[in-house]
Amino acid sequence: MRLLIAASGTGGHVFPAIATAEQLRDYQIEWLGVPDRLETQLVGDYAQGSYPLHTISVAGFQQKLGLGSLKVLLRLIGSIRQVRRLLKQGKFDGVFTTGGYIAAPAILAARSLGLPVILHESNALPGKVTRWFAPWCSVVAIGFQAASDYLPRGKTICVGTPVRSQFRSALDDTALEDLSIPKDVPLIVVVGGSQGAVALNKLVRKAAPAWFDAGAWVVHLTGDSDPDAQRLQHSQYVVLPFYDNMAALFQRANLAISRSGAGTLTELAITHTPSILIPYPFAAEDHQAFNAAVFAEAGAAEVYRQADLTSEVLEAQVLMMLKSPDRLQQMAKQAASLAVVNSAEQLAQLIRRGLG
Repeated sequence: MRLLIAASGTGGHVFPAIATAEQLRDYQIEWLGVPDRLETQLVGDYAQGSYPLHTISVAGFQQKLGLGSLKVLLRLIGSIRQVRRLLKQGKFDGVFTTGGYIAAPAILAARSLGLPVILHESNALPGKVTRWFAPWCSVVAIGFQAASDYLPRGKTICVGTPVRSQFRSALDDTALEDLSIPKDVPLIVVVGGSQGAVALNKLVRKAAPAWFDAGAWVVHLTGDSDPDAQRLQHSQYVVLPFYDNMAALFQRANLAISRSGAGTLTELAITHTPSILIPYPFAAEDHQAFNAAVFAEAGAAEVYRQADLTSEVLEAQVLMMLKSPDRLQQMAKQAASLAVVNSAEQLAQLIRRGLG
């Protein structure tokens, strides 16, 4: 069977697709992406070059109608033609996509050829493309049950969101040796998403000295766009733009402070990590707030709006949580209740059934 995977843009779209592809080793898989996006690196790095990568020129849909919308529409039409040609020449049996704007030409091209499409939506509030094109898909797999409220009835099935295989492995005692963190200290991990989060970083740098005084260590992943990333220096503070082994880092953490992208939340659930979530306020349609609400309602996280959060409040909240190990343990249990450990297997099975 030949499968075209359309997954582009961010790790939240690409990593679940890679994890699913790993469960379909008997399939011939090729990848559809966009030039200069994250998949051009990730598909090669994590998939070891296993999947031929095709790229098309397509852009997101504008909020308001205008000249920009016309350009996007013309580019969409051209990209549909490109994908149709690829699907026909490659004799593909179907398409799997994880949403985002690349899903539009992939879905339309596949359906115009009578090919099945399996769509996975990881967010609690589905994106525009998912909401618009879900009726065209054979099945829509969702990461959060809450997403079904926005999608056609009878079309969705909740399977969680697949994570990379490393997140399903036990913590290796030697995994974090390069960070030199003592084994008996509380560890706070701060992560702002694949692009970092300058506003979040500023709050953490102001609050962190009180956490150091309480004996905690902090691993702060700042992203690569923060000009003040190195401003705070302390023996209990490890600052890096990114870190490869996030699975081990989250497993070791007593508490995470994070944005609330669906991919990161899935990883926190799988690793049973209590968290303080600060949704990215400029995410499309505020979808990170919807994701965070799922964790807050389950008791797995505390959630703060960035506009309402001060460094003093963050400092006090973390100190209170570190002094309440029973509460952290309960939050970890609730995070675990949200995890779907075999999500990749379930999604792969849906693809197998969809493609016949």
